[in-house]
Amino acid sequence: MTSPPNALCFGDEFPANGAPCLVHVEAHGLTMIVLSDQDAGERRSESVPFSELTVSAGGLDHDQLVATWKGATGERTLYLKNPHVIRAFRQAAPDHLTISLERAAEQVRQVRQRHRIVWSIVGGMLLIVVLGLWFGSDLLVELAVDRIPIEWEQKLGESAYHDFLARQEIMNEGLAVAAVKEMTHRLTAAIPENPYTFEITVVKSDVVNAFALPGGYIVVFTGLMKKAESPEEVSGVLAHELNHVLQRHGLERIVKQLGFTAVVSIVLGNQQGLGGVMKQLGVELMTLKFGRAQETEADLTGLQLLYRAKINPNGMITFFQRLAKKDEGRVEWLSTHPMSSSRADRLEAEIAGMPKQPPEPFTFDWTKVRASLGAHSGGSP
Repeated sequence: MTSPPNALCFGDEFPANGAPCLVHVEAHGLTMIVLSDQDAGERRSESVPFSELTVSAGGLDHDQLVATWKGATGERTLYLKNPHVIRAFRQAAPDHLTISLERAAEQVRQVRQRHRIVWSIVGGMLLIVVLGLWFGSDLLVELAVDRIPIEWEQKLGESAYHDFLARQEIMNEGLAVAAVKEMTHRLTAAIPENPYTFEITVVKSDVVNAFALPGGYIVVFTGLMKKAESPEEVSGVLAHELNHVLQRHGLERIVKQLGFTAVVSIVLGNQQGLGGVMKQLGVELMTLKFGRAQETEADLTGLQLLYRAKINPNGMITFFQRLAKKDEGRVEWLSTHPMSSSRADRLEAEIAGMPKQPPEPFTFDWTKVRASLGAHSGGSP
């Protein structure tokens, strides 16, 4: 019974893809038996002494032992991959082949080390993907957002901001504009290491709303100011919106919309084409819905900002509670920023734990501000 081939031989008389052969390691060298493809029973034997051999590492991954010698019909090359044959070769080889064998063994070790590194990287990437899917990709989204420059975020928000304002009636002056500027100045002055230049615009509309865009762009509707019974209530809304920007909540929502593959690309440093994709999402910025965790974070950090600015933080709670009760949840602002009782209770508990400090009043008369917008006394427009 013929044993299966354990090596591959190349030479002038063999096919280009090599001839399968059976190699035996003898005390004097190698005995090679070549099997013909045409006739499995045809066997050609050739013996090669160790003295005529040169050895090196070879093969696609440099994990094979390559023996070369000058045969009767030209140069022959033998590729050995069978570990038993290689082990027997090393044990029987004379001293003059030791250096070549050690060099070949070192190449094999280097290849295996590279393979381990590659597979470790692949395994790490798979782990990142699995963890991203497992945790709803929130961690990857945060890593991706951290890699996006503030300048990109500002350009994105600016584009959507101006597109929106082009269709609105903007208030450029008056008591309401001056009041919003004073509130904004008080709040932004209390932001440590603020990376944004906030731009806030008052828009004539009865919609009870205010929203923030990535990069520091905020819109306040006059309907919100007409509903508010104190500047502290409007300041509470502004503090909330400012912190949506500071916490980069809008950018997080955009990155999530880009998809998991884009998020991984950003994390790995490939931001090519990201700007164009983000610009396409500009229209969707106007309808961004923040998650519950983001709303809670904007509430709590907004509350702390009010405290640092020495503005009574109770306005953040009273405004929402009053509107939710009076309008039975039909207010547009509340539809995108739901103020549940538990959320209000959490804010009240947070305020109760803050050290007491006297708030500093604003310089304007809120009654006159509301009257300039056509609001009646008693909190109704």
